[in-house]
Amino acid sequence: MNDFWQTVLTFSQTLTEKIGTSLLRDFGKVKATQKSDGSLVTKADRWADEEIRRAIAETFPEHGVLSEETIHILPENDWCWVIDPIDGTTNFTHGLPIWGISLGLLYKGTPVFGAVRFPKINQFFHGYWYGNSGLQGPTGAFLNGEPIHTSSEEPGGGRLFNLCARSTAIAANPFPCKFRLLGVATYNTLLVACGAALGGVEATPKIWDIAAVWAIVQGAGGVWVALEPEPVFPLQPGEHYGSRPFPSLVASRSELVPIFKPLVQCIAK
Repeated sequence: MNDFWQTVLTFSQTLTEKIGTSLLRDFGKVKATQKSDGSLVTKADRWADEEIRRAIAETFPEHGVLSEETIHILPENDWCWVIDPIDGTTNFTHGLPIWGISLGLLYKGTPVFGAVRFPKINQFFHGYWYGNSGLQGPTGAFLNGEPIHTSSEEPGGGRLFNLCARSTAIAANPFPCKFRLLGVATYNTLLVACGAALGGVEATPKIWDIAAVWAIVQGAGGVWVALEPEPVFPLQPGEHYGSRPFPSLVASRSELVPIFKPLVQCIAK
């Protein structure tokens, strides 16, 4: 099994580096169009999506694919990659350096591995979280090959909590941390994984915003809390996930959930 995980990691590192190098040529130079759900897409998103799907089909022909740009119905395959070719398209088109390429690997509908590369700032995150899957292999979470861990600090005026564009109403009320909003769902979450922030909230993330970082955050010691009654995972084969949001809270450790959750639960209503 360890050979399999090494293949998965090497594939993710090599592919995201290749795609990222090519995307840098279009960074800040392409125009976006609006999709039916209000999100943006560019020719660069579509190109990267096609290249990633082709590479998966060649390297893991028995694996399925779920992708923001093309495939929204979960296939029957036990193993399935979830792709976001450019997370942060708005940043990408406006020349802002925080945007990434996200790859999550599901086993029977639940993420067990994630990899996200941010080419412009030269950061590659990856991590493993097997939960109740029965799988074994490497553990933990990493940034550029070095282990990362969530923070053990207490909330306070000098600590950070990340918001998304649709959760800014939270800032109108007293909160025990300073807010940051960076415009990229995966990066907001990964700042919790590497200890820079104590928590974060996403009001309307889609499955491609979540799949990779779900594994990385928990591999780093963090917790993921669904803000709706139904759990996020496992996903169900045959279900359409193109328009379904998954309001979520991420915290650096379980003790902070009772502090943060009442303050952010309103975004799921």
